[in-house]
Amino acid sequence: MSSKRFQIAVYLPSQAAADTEATITRWNIGEGESFTKGQILAEIESAKTSFDFEAPCNGTIVRFRVLEGDTISFDAPVMDIETDDEAMLSEVPAAGAMNTPLPSVNTKKDTETPLSKQLYILGIGGYLPERVVTNNELLKDFPNLTDDYIFGVTGIRERRWAKEGEKPSEMAYKASLEALNRSNIQAQDLGAIVLATDTPDFAMPSTSCILQDMLGVRGIPAFDLNAACSGWLYALSVARGMIISGVADNILVASTELQSLTIDRTDRETCFLLSDGAGAAVVSGSSEGHTIKNVVLNADSKGLHMLKRAVPGYKIPMGIDNLNPWIRMDGHAMFRFATESFSTVIRDVTNMSGWQPEQVQWVIPHQANRRILKAAAQKSGISFDRFYINIERVGNTGSASIANALVDLEKDLHKGDKIVLCSVGAGITIAAVSIEW
Repeated sequence: MSSKRFQIAVYLPSQAAADTEATITRWNIGEGESFTKGQILAEIESAKTSFDFEAPCNGTIVRFRVLEGDTISFDAPVMDIETDDEAMLSEVPAAGAMNTPLPSVNTKKDTETPLSKQLYILGIGGYLPERVVTNNELLKDFPNLTDDYIFGVTGIRERRWAKEGEKPSEMAYKASLEALNRSNIQAQDLGAIVLATDTPDFAMPSTSCILQDMLGVRGIPAFDLNAACSGWLYALSVARGMIISGVADNILVASTELQSLTIDRTDRETCFLLSDGAGAAVVSGSSEGHTIKNVVLNADSKGLHMLKRAVPGYKIPMGIDNLNPWIRMDGHAMFRFATESFSTVIRDVTNMSGWQPEQVQWVIPHQANRRILKAAAQKSGISFDRFYINIERVGNTGSASIANALVDLEKDLHKGDKIVLCSVGAGITIAAVSIEW
């Protein structure tokens, strides 16, 4: 061991071959503090595993290059240290094996399709239940976890859960009334209803038909679709196609999720994430509003196992043997897959729209997980400060999250703003819509 001290950058040790990046969940030491070889300096989480970052030598922290909650590539340094251990001079940056990128979607311009008229969003609406559930309320069943830990991993402090007896259709109705009011049209002016949900009132009839009855309109098509968390963007695309083909105009596009009853309260993968809510918009080809520019839809069945539920509806059925009724998620696998999918679809829809990344004022993503979205921003070429995030106070409301985020942000939007809506959901379904406000 030499008595001469020197400074050197330190990297994370590579883990699974498929991992290329990791998130600093917690630093256990501060700048200026000394450490010994083998001391646990940080807690790390990657797509494939969680691990402790052990000091490779004796030394002192000079500065951190990565903050808690940040995601960094394995081939980038996480901190600078001062040490006299000459063995560190032979260390090389650790790097995970490169992943095979997701296939790019078809990005042909709309001028190559039979799009004969412009489509608009006239107005949007959202609904969140009144009941607020904090992390501390849920942590009663997880004595080894803390509020700060849950926030660090998910980005959530509190979420909204439906009150007893509240139904998905009732939430969709309240969001739809707001969307109709903001669109300055009556329910009787609607030509169709398309509703996205994973948690319908019943297996049949469809929740859209129940919503139709609540709105007091008859004689128009109404149907549900299930594309998981990407459902609302899929539904926007379906409505767009119906208008272009002349089937209907002034289409109500709704989404509603009552997920709180489908959570296993002992499962830390889902218990802190999922919440309830509804969103809606009116899409039109005859009245001007916010211009729908381009749509990207994709799905990759490689992710079938990552997020699933075996039974339908928002109620847990009784008397079904050998069937798991809860939402189940492989969080580590979903982290990597979702990050790649988000970043790819953002780039695709931006390119389709003829925009440069710096021209995009806002990205409004499905509120999946703050760490996922931060990692996706790094890969998308659009700064994370232009990603609108409200998951801290509302949780992950599934297919309703983008509409509710858009309602939150609307007061800060200006005419002509270039906006990207994007989502990744079970399936894996992937979607993006570009809008010029």
